[in-house]
Amino acid sequence: MPWGWRGGRVSALEGGPEEEAPPAAAAGPSALWASQLQPEAAAGQILLRGIFKIGRSSCDVVLGERALRWWPIQPERPAGDSKYDVQCKEEFIEVKDIFSVKLKRRYSAKQQGNGTLLGITLFICLKKDQNKLKDSTLDLINLSEDHCDVWFKQFKKILAGFSNRPKSLKVILNPQSHKKEATQVYYEKVEPLLRIAGIKTDVTITEYEGHALALLKDCELQEFDGVVCVGGDGSASEAAHALLLRAQRNAGKETGSPLNPVPAQLPLGLIPAGSSNVLAHSLHGVPHVVTATLHIIMGHVQPVDVCTFSTTGKLLRFGFSAMFGFGGRTLALAEKNRWMSPNQRRDFAVMKALAKLKPEDCEISFLPCISSHGLQERKAEGSPKSAGSDQWQTIQGQFLNVSIMAIPCLCSVAPRGLAPTTRLNNGSMALIIARNTSRPEFIKHLKRYASVKNQFSFPFVETYTVGEVKVSPRNLSGYNPEDDDDGRHAAASENSFPWNIDGDLMEATSEVHIKLHPRLINLYGGSMEERNDSQVTCNCL
Repeated sequence: MPWGWRGGRVSALEGGPEEEAPPAAAAGPSALWASQLQPEAAAGQILLRGIFKIGRSSCDVVLGERALRWWPIQPERPAGDSKYDVQCKEEFIEVKDIFSVKLKRRYSAKQQGNGTLLGITLFICLKKDQNKLKDSTLDLINLSEDHCDVWFKQFKKILAGFSNRPKSLKVILNPQSHKKEATQVYYEKVEPLLRIAGIKTDVTITEYEGHALALLKDCELQEFDGVVCVGGDGSASEAAHALLLRAQRNAGKETGSPLNPVPAQLPLGLIPAGSSNVLAHSLHGVPHVVTATLHIIMGHVQPVDVCTFSTTGKLLRFGFSAMFGFGGRTLALAEKNRWMSPNQRRDFAVMKALAKLKPEDCEISFLPCISSHGLQERKAEGSPKSAGSDQWQTIQGQFLNVSIMAIPCLCSVAPRGLAPTTRLNNGSMALIIARNTSRPEFIKHLKRYASVKNQFSFPFVETYTVGEVKVSPRNLSGYNPEDDDDGRHAAASENSFPWNIDGDLMEATSEVHIKLHPRLINLYGGSMEERNDSQVTCNCL
């Protein structure tokens, strides 16, 4: 939260229409400023120097190329008077952390025109906790119009130099996400920050399933610097799929079965507003709306690996993760009971899938991928630089669950991630196989995801680092849908197998081929610190 709101009708203006009053800098922000910065940030050519009141002190303020520095102006010390012997402490913020600047004015009911100038307000992005960002403000108080105008123009010039920051965004909002809270999340938390940053937005509220896909595939996007999706995993995955399909079409490639797809042309921002926010959680380290918004505003971009899922040579979709077996059946049950709340639906589906737990008879072929550590060793030994093996490996048997993940898949039920050793762009996927075992042992494995213990240290669990995977069910009768007490059938059809791809239910009747494509899309997000062992929010087990 910003520091110290002051009373009165105060607004920060650029000379345009009146805006809401920004928070004033509190008397004691110094420790926070100093804690965010490295000493070398203060270096650089001096652009401006002047006097402003910051908090309760009149300060000597210096604007450099890389940092804004200030320190209190000290009175002359009378000879021999030790009470004035106070150390002058310098404080500073990095210029790259500023995302907006506005003139600060006070208005009275009888006053007309631009109001009374108070100074300049800087809007700043600061690191709050591990992986979290917060927005804050710093007020530089000076009543001189000429003085503030010079500084204001210089700040605007500096901000204009950050060419990586978006100036116009296409926003896709799913009003049905989670408890239909996405609209409120956007207009109360996201839109005000985008407006302060001066980013133009064009918002489309989706009206039906597949609306975002149809829109992003065909609409004009030349005027936008990026696309933002407000919703859960289904909405985010649909938007990513649409942007990648659009890129293939624009490059003249076959969209039905792209062998070597080209990267998406626009970055995608993910605002977590769904019942599950695995993509946003994995990207930012936390499912935090303000953090996601500030990464977009600051233009922080991460290249992310993407998978293609295809069957019989036809592309099913682009995606980031998939589950077959227990994971697919659980989603099929959850989709059949969408009248329940998201948490109830999830817990009910897990419990019912466990109650009727059974393995899938299938053959799994995969192309191993050497880890980055092993690749470095191979390079040091002068071996070929290929990150993978040309030899396909095949295993057959009864499998309770098969997971293929190109991202860590952090979520509330697995704070360390469903695939904790995977990263967003390390050029490999995690293949996690749970062979047939007893129900109690499988439940122990599932419960390990919510703890700090290794969830893979079971004799029936196997993990591989791969670049490609083929999953071929050997039971040609497909998934046999069960009848509920009320006679309704499960979501999957009788001759197909349910797959959970990024939280969306997909059906396949034969072999599914998953192939990794490194750094195929850019997502708005910063580098993530090591993850905490967070509180688990699922009690279904």
